[in-house]
Amino acid sequence: MLSSCGDEEAKQGAETAESPQCPCTDATSADIFTVTIGATVPTGFEPTAAEEVKEKIGVDARISKDRGRIYFPVSTDKLFQVHHLKSVDNLFVVVEEYDHYQFKESKEEALSEFQQLASKLPWTNALEVWKLNGALKKKKGHRKGGSGAKVKPNSETSDATTASAEQQELPEAVSVAEGQITSDGSPDVESGTQEEATPKAKLIKFRVTCNRAGDKHSFSSNEAARDFGGAVQDFFQWKADMTKFDIEVLLNIHNEEVVIGIALTEESLHRRNISHFGPTTLRSTLCYGMLRLCNPQPSDVIVDPMCGTGAIPLEGAIEFNSAFYIAGDNNDMAVKRTVNNVCHIQKRRAEKGSVSALPIDTVQWDLCSLPIRTSSVDIIITDMPFGKRIGSRKKNWDLYPSCLREMARVCRPGSGKAVLLTQDKKCFAKAVSRMGGLWRKLFTVWVNVGGLHAGVYLLQRTGAVFGQTPEDVYESRGTVNTQVDEKQEKERS
Repeated sequence: MLSSCGDEEAKQGAETAESPQCPCTDATSADIFTVTIGATVPTGFEPTAAEEVKEKIGVDARISKDRGRIYFPVSTDKLFQVHHLKSVDNLFVVVEEYDHYQFKESKEEALSEFQQLASKLPWTNALEVWKLNGALKKKKGHRKGGSGAKVKPNSETSDATTASAEQQELPEAVSVAEGQITSDGSPDVESGTQEEATPKAKLIKFRVTCNRAGDKHSFSSNEAARDFGGAVQDFFQWKADMTKFDIEVLLNIHNEEVVIGIALTEESLHRRNISHFGPTTLRSTLCYGMLRLCNPQPSDVIVDPMCGTGAIPLEGAIEFNSAFYIAGDNNDMAVKRTVNNVCHIQKRRAEKGSVSALPIDTVQWDLCSLPIRTSSVDIIITDMPFGKRIGSRKKNWDLYPSCLREMARVCRPGSGKAVLLTQDKKCFAKAVSRMGGLWRKLFTVWVNVGGLHAGVYLLQRTGAVFGQTPEDVYESRGTVNTQVDEKQEKERS
């Protein structure tokens, strides 16, 4: 049932004092309707993202069969809230979805169905949401390629587009019938007065991105995107363009599940905090998921002993700012990057007139001999070296036990926690077993990090007093070299 934006505000009453005002420009005439929003999230953290949606938007999210995606309903007056989610990478509005799409066995018939599908889809509401979404955010020039949903390594991606050298401004409104935009942001009403009313009408540019997973399809991603994109072009009379597109249409295929959508994010939201990147910088969305696992409380002392560019403590200092964060690394270049990223965020906050200070300190140290008091840290959260771009698998066999031992020393017995990310699963499992008197593994979240199958491990500090267990006197089989040699550093910088 449709209702006006004003009616919705009257119903919510007390919420308006705490929530941002409805972005509708004409509350009395603008109709409110509900659409389904799709979001790509770090694989493994779909339940965490669903919890955030319930917490911040107040609706239940459905976890897709295709890993790394969730879906949830949103009314148009609350569309702005989806951009405040911290666990999602990309957002799109669903045009139509099919749970059990029956693909034809032959390639020709299957592709023919894609061509016919474009004209049968209910595009109107999705395009209205796309327009509203464009009005909610600042337009920072033309959108670039790569803004579609991220694809897992075992799936295919393709764009069906035609190159164009012309650059046009992002349109503010689109006419579904004509596929054109107007200089004042209003759709054409009468074709007879089009030339007079819209002297600067421009053609919409678009691209179709196909994400396909499954081995029972007779067609490729490229073929699906090409034929479906051609049908979209014929139906709307839009112009295909690979890089300078106004609208990105998404064709997501996972076995028998088919979802058609329109992208709402120009650039993945996971790049929100970092300005100075390193060789292994974590996505902010993954950092957020790791932080939610350990549930930071007010006044907690949280340490990242291998902070890299500071992605984890930065995300924590912004989103869970009642705790205090210490970011440290043994590499001076990493420490400088962290300091620069902190300064960048503080400057950005100051320009917006908000409190610029962040509850975070940055230190250079030896991670196996931390300058921190015993039993003084509540949470340790870090991205441990995988032994690929940083360090080596051989060094990890000495490094991991030494790290876990030192982490156990500074962590509070009984209540302390550690959230550790690594792809070197065998080495980590052995190190945890050696430190069994100090750490107890609660559970593991399996994630995809740059195509690598990694684990996020939640450990609980046991109640054992440090200095009174066999693990305290553990000696490594060799000297742990935690410094990066000059050759490696040159390659990294």
